[in-house]
Amino acid sequence: MLAGFAPLTDTRTRLLVLGSFPGVASLDAAQYYAHPRNQFWPIVGQLLGLDLKAMAYEDRLAAVRERGLGIWDVYAACEREGSLDSAIQQAEFNDFASLIPTLPLLRGIAHNGGESARAQRFTASFGVPVFKLPSTSPANASWSFERKLAAWRRVFAECGLIEP
Repeated sequence: MLAGFAPLTDTRTRLLVLGSFPGVASLDAAQYYAHPRNQFWPIVGQLLGLDLKAMAYEDRLAAVRERGLGIWDVYAACEREGSLDSAIQQAEFNDFASLIPTLPLLRGIAHNGGESARAQRFTASFGVPVFKLPSTSPANASWSFERKLAAWRRVFAECGLIEP
């Protein structure tokens, strides 16, 4: 079994973005969204007006936390060969029921991609809007960067991370 990461949240979190489970590059680096072609950090950086890719990882985490963005994954552990979501087996869900009460300002939960969005049946019960966003993974080549950015912009604005 592979083990995922702890949540990146605090009491300022207004939007919780949930991936499915870290890919091989992320697990190897022990960092969220570490694959060099994953568009998560460029999209979030553009939305927040920060060059997150140029920052040290710990500074990146502090910057997004400060602006109300939380990051976690749907699965706490799973079996998987490679990085594709379609290869996930024996997945164990993260403990959302314990995390959500620690986020008093939470205004939304956003699923980063289709596999994560399969958990909407759970996350919809937490009393905040739930959004399905296009995956930032390099495997999602059917969406351009600009199209992904526009979808993410709407959710960031609705949850108060940026101006509409």
